[in-house]
Amino acid sequence: MTKKKIVILTGAGISAESGIKTFRDANGLWEGHNVMDVASPLGWKKNEDLVLDFYNQRRAQLHEVQPNAGHLALARLDEYFDVSIVTQNVDNLHERAGSKNVLHLHGELFKVRSTVDENLVYEWTGPLNKGDNCEKGSQLRPHIVWFGEAVPLMDHAIKLAEIADIFMVIGTSMLVYPAAGLINYKPDKIPVYFIDPNPAFKAKSPNFKIISDTAVAGLPPVVDEIIEKYS
Repeated sequence: MTKKKIVILTGAGISAESGIKTFRDANGLWEGHNVMDVASPLGWKKNEDLVLDFYNQRRAQLHEVQPNAGHLALARLDEYFDVSIVTQNVDNLHERAGSKNVLHLHGELFKVRSTVDENLVYEWTGPLNKGDNCEKGSQLRPHIVWFGEAVPLMDHAIKLAEIADIFMVIGTSMLVYPAAGLINYKPDKIPVYFIDPNPAFKAKSPNFKIISDTAVAGLPPVVDEIIEKYS
């Protein structure tokens, strides 16, 4: 029997519950910095040292946090379904919780890439400093999709959404595009579960279920329901 396909879009809300701060919590400031100073090509050009230090701190913080009950609940779905998580988050908490298929739309903290060849990507779990160069001799930068840059994995994410049997949205404001538009590519009339303390929109059909709760509190019972109902 073929397993049903579940596609899950996750955002900052699920990581925030593990202690990872997001810029949307503080009016465009991310850990005290204007987000454009630390997450844009212009910010990088203006002050590489600031950007490197900022992501070094984020990388160090990632070593200290743990997956939460929301991450662990989603990982359980892999036992019963063909699951693809499309995340806007740059941490590796989904993977550490046990999820096997995770697509990082906005890059990954534990990776860096060349500034002259974006295809040269390296695993990197410690500090990244000035003078750390790629094999072509160019400075390495965080492997993060900054504001104003293309989202290269979006086409892959759209193809996943198009074949979903069940679609889930967790911990995202649905204000960051193009990721927020992913829901528009899902097949009509499939079950949709939207879990967020402040859901961005109202239910559109009986198949569209909104749970106004955090990922930690809301996901475990939803996962139980999905397993019981669809596996």
